[in-house]
Amino acid sequence: MNILLSAAFVLCWSSGFIGAKLGAGSASAITVLMWRFLPLAVMLVGVAVVMRRAWRGLTARDVTRQAVIGVLSQSGYLLSVYYAIQLGVSSGTTALIDGVQPLVAGALAGPLLGQYVSGRQWVGLGLGLSGVAVVTLADAAAGTDVAWWAYAVPLLGMLALVAATFLESRSRSRVAPSVSLTVHCATSAVLFSVLALATGAAAPPAEAGFWVAVAWLVGLSTFGGYGLYWLILKRSGVTKVNTLMFLMAPVTAVWGALMFGEPFGAQTALGLAVCLAAVVIVQGSGPGEKPVDRRCRDCLACVPCPAPSPTDPNHRLSGGCS
Repeated sequence: MNILLSAAFVLCWSSGFIGAKLGAGSASAITVLMWRFLPLAVMLVGVAVVMRRAWRGLTARDVTRQAVIGVLSQSGYLLSVYYAIQLGVSSGTTALIDGVQPLVAGALAGPLLGQYVSGRQWVGLGLGLSGVAVVTLADAAAGTDVAWWAYAVPLLGMLALVAATFLESRSRSRVAPSVSLTVHCATSAVLFSVLALATGAAAPPAEAGFWVAVAWLVGLSTFGGYGLYWLILKRSGVTKVNTLMFLMAPVTAVWGALMFGEPFGAQTALGLAVCLAAVVIVQGSGPGEKPVDRRCRDCLACVPCPAPSPTDPNHRLSGGCS
């Protein structure tokens, strides 16, 4: 995986936690999310109307699947993150709770996708979890008045993102990134607008800081973090992209300390070093995963065809593929 691409993804994804805290200072989570996605969705739909080539060949089922992925990976995930921060959970702690995602994804990748995790990758995943635990303990030692159940909110969002990741990975249709982003953002815009109107939270505040937060979230988090997540997923598989999630917690902790004065000490720095080591181990582990051929009808049983002949319409791949 390209190091610069990975670094950009980590920074952009981490920026979402910081942007959520910026927005939480001036408006509710629903208000921020509505105005994050509504203008963006209008722009993307307009572009889709002009550039319709990428949409050719898509079925209603393909679009529906992408809408469900959008509900899970954007609406469900982001609402939980923003709401947790609104409840007082620090940006670093929210990222920490999301840090268990790689282990959940790694455990499920084999039975669901046939992308089995190697022994070395499991060592890296376990080391990454240790790093997250170190930073979590440091954050908890700082002491807060946040209700205990608030820490379960981002956990629900993490599970929603894992579900979206596997749903996308099992898809047999190739959907252009521009199409999936448009469907995801449009779905989120509709959902958050309905929620905001229903709760009386649709009107944006007059503060300039609110729009700074919205611009931050659209530019860095949506186009940067969210777009790079799906790009790296397609290129490198579930295990490697999710291992990078171990870096979100310590990076966000550093960022939060610099911008908001959130606690950051030697223990947090140690956790960062451990997480970095975990990423190096997993990213350098070589071909531990077995990517699935999207042409398969039975993805887990598919055996690559020894002599593919795409020009022969009657040709069939072995193992139930076509």
